[in-house]
Order: sequence, then C-alpha cells, then structure tokens
Amino acid sequence: MINYIWFFMILAGVITAASKGEINLVTEGILKGSEQAVLVAAGLIGIVSFWSGMMKIAQDAGLITALSRLMGPIARRLFPQVPPDHPAMGALLLSMSANFLGLGNACTPLGLKAMSHLQELNKDSETASDAMCTFMIITASSLTVIPSTIIALRSAYGSLNPTEIIGPIAITTSCSTLAAIAVDRILRHFK
Repeated sequence: MINYIWFFMILAGVITAASKGEINLVTEGILKGSEQAVLVAAGLIGIVSFWSGMMKIAQDAGLITALSRLMGPIARRLFPQVPPDHPAMGALLLSMSANFLGLGNACTPLGLKAMSHLQELNKDSETASDAMCTFMIITASSLTVIPSTIIALRSAYGSLNPTEIIGPIAITTSCSTLAAIAVDRILRHFK
C-alpha cells in the first residue's frame, strides 16, 4: 500500500512540474535529494560504527545481560503469559534493553526473534496474543535513555551539543511508554 502512496506522490510531482513547464525541477530535486542522502549517510557512518562498537563492548562486558536482569521483574509483570525461563522472555528483555539504549539497528532483529518466540506460545496463529500486542506497543512507544540515532543525526548536521536532547527524550519516551502500557491494560478489560 505504501508503495502506491509513494508512486502517487512522485507522479503528482512530475505532473505538476510538467504542467507548469518546469520539468527540470524534477531532475534538480532528484539530484539534490540524492546528494543530501549521500552526505547524511556518510556523516552517520562514523557515529553508527561508534555506537555499534559500544553495543558490542556493552554486550561483551555483560551490561546488556545485567540490564536484562534488572528489567526482568518488570517484564514478568508486563508479560505474565510468558514463562520466565522460555526463550521468548530472554528475547523480549534483550530487545527492550537495546531499545532502552536507543540502538534501533540492534533492536529490530531482537524484536523479530522475540515475536517468533511469542508466536510459539500463541494458541491462535491467526491472532496476535496479549503478550505480542504488549510487546508491540512497548516497542512502538520506544522507552529510550540514550537516543544514539538522533545524536548521530544531530552530530552529522553540525549540532554544537548533539547530546543535549537526552533528558527531554528520556522524559517524553517514559511518558509515551507509560501511556502505551496504560492503554494496553485498559483495552484488555474491554476484551
């Protein structure tokens, strides 16, 4: 569906430019956009490499495991249907820990692994379980303490203090996650 939307937007832009006799603007826009994409990607390589390395160091040092253990009691309350010793709980905790550290590139494969383990526990393969819905809403609300991707983008665009957003993001993502959990619990009562 999203492909159709993008196609329509591009087609509308080309038709509008052609109707105004300024089709050259399409080519200029494509070239400028491509140039900007390359510059942003090049700027992000260093910071993403740095944070990926930090993630590996944290993982090797046991920080992710410690954070997962710290989050264990919370996760058991959020996901009462998931047995504590099931691989799904470990995958949930690792994914939530990566999200907590703002490592979306690490969170995605861990989240997919968690969902596949949750599907193993799901009695109805056609409908998402309560645990799957809770995990999805928590992941979407994205409780983040170190927003590494945003820091990388701010750094790439020349911010004088790219880390100044850590406090506001921690507060807003805490609020969004608490609201998501509240909505999840409220909707379960109407089920």
